[in-house]
Amino acid sequence: MTIPAPNDPLLDSSVGSFASGAPIEGDASSGYERFDLAEAVTVLSNYDLGIVSAVQEYRRGSRRSPKLLVKCDHGLLILKRLAPGRDDPARIAFAHEVQRVLIGAGFPLPRLASTRGGSTLLSLGGRSYELFECVVGQPYDLSPEATLDAGAALARFHSILAARPPAGQPPTGSYHRLPAVVANLAFIPHRLGDESLASVVQVLGEAYNRAADRADALGLSTWPMQIIHGDWHPGNLLFRGQRVASVIDYDTARLQPRVVDIANGALQFSLTRTSDDPSLWPEGADEARLKRFVQGYDSASASMVSRGELEALPWLMIEAMIAESATPIAVTGRFGRMAPGPFLRMVERKVRWIQSGSERITRLLS
Repeated sequence: MTIPAPNDPLLDSSVGSFASGAPIEGDASSGYERFDLAEAVTVLSNYDLGIVSAVQEYRRGSRRSPKLLVKCDHGLLILKRLAPGRDDPARIAFAHEVQRVLIGAGFPLPRLASTRGGSTLLSLGGRSYELFECVVGQPYDLSPEATLDAGAALARFHSILAARPPAGQPPTGSYHRLPAVVANLAFIPHRLGDESLASVVQVLGEAYNRAADRADALGLSTWPMQIIHGDWHPGNLLFRGQRVASVIDYDTARLQPRVVDIANGALQFSLTRTSDDPSLWPEGADEARLKRFVQGYDSASASMVSRGELEALPWLMIEAMIAESATPIAVTGRFGRMAPGPFLRMVERKVRWIQSGSERITRLLS
């Protein structure tokens, strides 16, 4: 994800150029939820921003959570309306406390802005909003150096929050043994009207349950719990060169064994994507990047990844990949812009690759 600099032409349009009640500039056919001008003006009036010189729709992340780039006297900010289901006040309060602890320890993340009343969460008309600084950075470049630093940044995240547990009640649960995953898989052929996918989702459902059994047999439920990020992937990290400049999106912070984060990060930073057609993607992960991610974690962690965690890693990677695929396809009929059939068949190929190579993956990472 590349954030435009404040003088980028993207920000040249002025708030005053839009009619009251009209949507902020953007394509309504995109499927993204949108702000209208009256909403944006009302929300921003709750903050001490000085002069707001430009507002621009900013399409990143969840389509159900619209965002605006806001150029004002305090610099470049992002206004975010939280998606329904992600706007529980207690959950948001905990996520904000996580961010405060991390900022206090010097961890790189965007700082939240406070309203005139001193709150980092604004609730208006049944909707919830956050405003935070916009960090300029570049997307993950697939390099070994960036992969290593992504793993090291996760270790620093875990170490800080293990030493300074945030106040509040954290959410629990994760992609591991989540009942909705198998139910969503089973629903997909009916959702799409495509019974040819029945065998694929059956294989994935069985693989998901088998992977969960293997992780539990290795002792996952007995390992220490701590606050994890919950969604450690390249889209939530910004880089300057090959170093992590900022980590975003704390809505999924929760209490789980740290390996739940490590496995998802290892998966996300080693995926191979050669085109926009998932049927052409290689079945395997990039083993060099997979190893670098775990090496990066070990290099910055006070406690290296244990043998048991390494043995659980392939099975949790399978669970993470299937869980991430099942829900959006069951709900929307697609995975982002990708057709569901080719995408699910790609997932099946990758799952089989991990299954057949689980012992080799553990040896690679040891």
